[in-house]
Amino acid sequence: MRMRNWLVGGLLFLQAAAVCAQAPAAPAQKPPAAPRTGVAGKKPLAARPAFDRTLLRPALLKAKAPEIYDVKFATTKGDFTLRVTRAWAPLGADRFYNLVKHHFYDGASFFRVLDGFVAQFGVSPYPQVSAAWRNSVFKDDPVKQSNKRGTITYATGGPNTRTTQVFINLADNTRLDASGFSPFGQVTEGMLTVVKLYGGYGDGPPEGNGPDQAKLERLGKPYLDKGWPKLDSIKTATIVTPDAAAGHAAPPATKKPQ
Repeated sequence: MRMRNWLVGGLLFLQAAAVCAQAPAAPAQKPPAAPRTGVAGKKPLAARPAFDRTLLRPALLKAKAPEIYDVKFATTKGDFTLRVTRAWAPLGADRFYNLVKHHFYDGASFFRVLDGFVAQFGVSPYPQVSAAWRNSVFKDDPVKQSNKRGTITYATGGPNTRTTQVFINLADNTRLDASGFSPFGQVTEGMLTVVKLYGGYGDGPPEGNGPDQAKLERLGKPYLDKGWPKLDSIKTATIVTPDAAAGHAAPPATKKPQ
């Protein structure tokens, strides 16, 4: 069962298929779709991979994350820092910790940036890695925090289909709470960098001129470089406070609307 990485439109009553992120603040009649995950391809690269080969074995990456940890992103637009609070969404925090620890996000692009909505990333620049994680889904966390501006959440393709794609909310997208999008952290430094990420291509097809997620997973970074050269990307994503995190106060909680 393959689902496309589209952010389920918060206002689309998602009674049928739980959709995930796609479309910025578009026409009033058709609000943006919530962040969704795309269809991963299977075609491997011929060249020897330049990545942590442990990423090809998702079953090995099961470490428990610290209760609080920071991740520093160095991007082509500048730096920003995320603080992850495990109590908000334990399963999501653990998966993100393992991915960052093994440099999954290094070289990945912000392939879907919709001004006033979300900045989505999490497709590996290497097709082999995308193929390895395609079916490595994990269960949803209950929504304990709201999708406020600056929070980070997993994109999905329906219930219990989270894998590696995430999005940062560029605005208060609290309407996504009811659709099961569970934030696991928030930007603590560099939000101005996040809102400046290039979003000129708009959404992916058919709504916009952005890249097709399925092709991105199948073809990797060269696909983006050829057709969408202005997209910003991640140089490195690094855990910077895994040990000292216990001494940090958690960000203030934002309760889910009743």
